[in-house]
Amino acid sequence: MAQQARAVQTRREILRAAAEVFDRKGYAAATMADILTVAGMTKGAVYFHFASKEELALAVVAEQSPWLESLDLSAPGFQPVIDLTTAYARALLDDPFIRAAVRLVIEHGAFENPNTEAWQASILLIRSLVVQAEEAGDMLPGLDATVVAETITSSFTGIQLTSQVLADRADLLERVRAWWTLLLPGLVRPERIPTLDPAGSPRSRTPNRPVSDIP
Repeated sequence: MAQQARAVQTRREILRAAAEVFDRKGYAAATMADILTVAGMTKGAVYFHFASKEELALAVVAEQSPWLESLDLSAPGFQPVIDLTTAYARALLDDPFIRAAVRLVIEHGAFENPNTEAWQASILLIRSLVVQAEEAGDMLPGLDATVVAETITSSFTGIQLTSQVLADRADLLERVRAWWTLLLPGLVRPERIPTLDPAGSPRSRTPNRPVSDIP
């Protein structure tokens, strides 16, 4: 049991080091040597857990899943869609795992075997929240939930990149709030808009455990 616990801890330390390197350098520029240096481990220790840089990158991307499951998306109507993007924006400011995962998803074309699963999963999650909002009577009639989800995903990605390039993400939360203020009239019934907080409800502002703290 002690040996197994050490193996789990070693894997976590490797992932933390990889997230730091991928966040800072991107997938193409990062090397296993960089990750070894940050982790302070031997090549054998790292390769015991991960056979390649790509396998390690995919493991970092997968670390989003428990974080997403920890979010409180129980607000009524369309608010959970706003809360999800706001929580993501906050995590991008604070958590290297999320920053690295987002960057790796965007850069997946550099992988030997490009994988769009994480991108598709984000679209499906947002779509499910949009469908709930439709059932709650928040959405304008005639909208396609899949098109809405894909549009939100792609435009939110653009906002992240714009904020990163122009302000090192310092204005990301304000950009997300302004984006929702602009977008809501095209998605939500006019009488429902005053019930929504484009800056995110208190649920999105409740600190979640950083990904690095989730077992």
